[in-house]
Amino acid sequence: MTQQSVDYQTDPSQYKHWSLQCDGEVATLKLNIQEDAGIRPGYKLKLNSYDLGVDIELHDALNRIRFEHPEVKSVVVTSLKDRIFCSGANIFMLGLSSHAWKVNFCKFTNETRNGIEDTSRHSGLKFIAAVNGACAGGGYELALACDEIVLVDDRSSSVSLPEVPLLGVLPGTGGLTRVTDKRKVRHDHADIFCTSVEGVRGQRAVDWRLVDEIAKPAQFQAAVMARAQNFPAHCKRPGLAAAGKGVALPRLNKTVSGDNVQYEYVQVQIDRAKRTATLTVHAPKAALPSSVEAIHAAGAAWYPLQMARELDDAILHLRTNELEMGTWLLKTAGDAQLALQSDALLAQHQNDWLVNETLGLMRRTLARLDVSSRSLFALIEEGSCFAGTLAELAFAADRAYMLDLPDTPDQAPHLVLSELNLGMFPMVNHQSRLQRRFYEESAPLEAVRGVIGKPLDAKAALALGLVTAAPDDIDWADEIRLAVEERAAMSPDSLTGLEANLRFAQKESMETRIFGRLSAWQNWIFNRPNAVGEKGALKVYGKGEKAAFDMHRV
Repeated sequence: MTQQSVDYQTDPSQYKHWSLQCDGEVATLKLNIQEDAGIRPGYKLKLNSYDLGVDIELHDALNRIRFEHPEVKSVVVTSLKDRIFCSGANIFMLGLSSHAWKVNFCKFTNETRNGIEDTSRHSGLKFIAAVNGACAGGGYELALACDEIVLVDDRSSSVSLPEVPLLGVLPGTGGLTRVTDKRKVRHDHADIFCTSVEGVRGQRAVDWRLVDEIAKPAQFQAAVMARAQNFPAHCKRPGLAAAGKGVALPRLNKTVSGDNVQYEYVQVQIDRAKRTATLTVHAPKAALPSSVEAIHAAGAAWYPLQMARELDDAILHLRTNELEMGTWLLKTAGDAQLALQSDALLAQHQNDWLVNETLGLMRRTLARLDVSSRSLFALIEEGSCFAGTLAELAFAADRAYMLDLPDTPDQAPHLVLSELNLGMFPMVNHQSRLQRRFYEESAPLEAVRGVIGKPLDAKAALALGLVTAAPDDIDWADEIRLAVEERAAMSPDSLTGLEANLRFAQKESMETRIFGRLSAWQNWIFNRPNAVGEKGALKVYGKGEKAAFDMHRV
């Protein structure tokens, strides 16, 4: 199977590896990975080990819990296989995969686990890992993403991060970072834990903070359910009594034709000669329903929800299937007043569960854009609609160019801010994009706050520091062409490093440590002979051969 065939859309009727069961206010996600159902040929998914296809299903299942099951307040993640929870990423898949495939796989896996934590933080949906067997590597990293971990105490089941001694790589989907930043495991204990193959079980796992509770097999289910039914006080989910009807998530209407990808509100145009992808996001086409009841009735066709789903899918499509499109040109189109009306409704009804979950999807989609290893240029030109939430695309960009039309000001594009730009969509470092832009300095932020709702032309936006440059119509085409051509001539590797460092300067969080430091180290390790050389650990795993390491420290 080629990379071009990867489709991130699925639904429960197509699941091969997960099953979702909802019982009142508790949902259970059960992992039962089918060995012969990998997303690509050449390996078997033994011992509940996963590949990209398994995580695509998990990503979909989480969204269905969020939107289709508003009654759910807790999610139990467990396994249907006897004595094994999950053994992590499939090693044979990693050994066969290109570097780009491994990196995209790890990034999507990180984002899916970050999404669990984001929903817990912002919606109060609680996640419990019911570790009912051996739990290793990425399997333990899945458990770490949950709020609580219960481990069966059967004298054999353990948790482990064996990547360093076994494979010559790192726990690459946040394992190291969550052990320290989230679980607060003491660094000497973490050192022992991450350099042993057998892992830790029983009371020591509790004492070292690797799990929250152990329970004998006879009491295991009761212990899990006791935690699952202890709902967090900050939960914004309506629960069984007040939930009403959930919102079904149908397959997106997506057309891929040649170098075009078309949705209703998002379009992608590929220019292979220039190595660019132009993403155009449209404002609503008409006034939106204003009451909560009408929003619920619109369901998945409600503009903010549908637009966010389409943009998320477009980003994933490009990241996996269009590796050479190194520069993404971000454009918008439509009526700014309709875009601002959409924002006003989101702000007004943000305490409604559906609106809150939609805001969460928008937040995670914009964060996915931030961590994509592509150059992002926003082009604010005639017909643009960088208003409110859509202006976040300009603030996410590495550069924003805004057309100045001094001779025909009535045709000039405008940038308009809404209240949502002031913190509703934080990046993975928990800053708003405007806070990042101005290093949280009060004067420029107050100046921006003072122009909320006011259309800003190029000169005004430039004076406020909201755009990078404001060429007039005489210079526009040449300046954009030169900027794009110069970018395309530079090393993609160095640009990725540059952009990541500049996008997430100053502030650190668990998420930025995962995507920044850990990902950078893992990407380097993935290229080293000790991991992927002829006798590298990933290459010889399972073949009965011993890895041959170059013992030089570099």
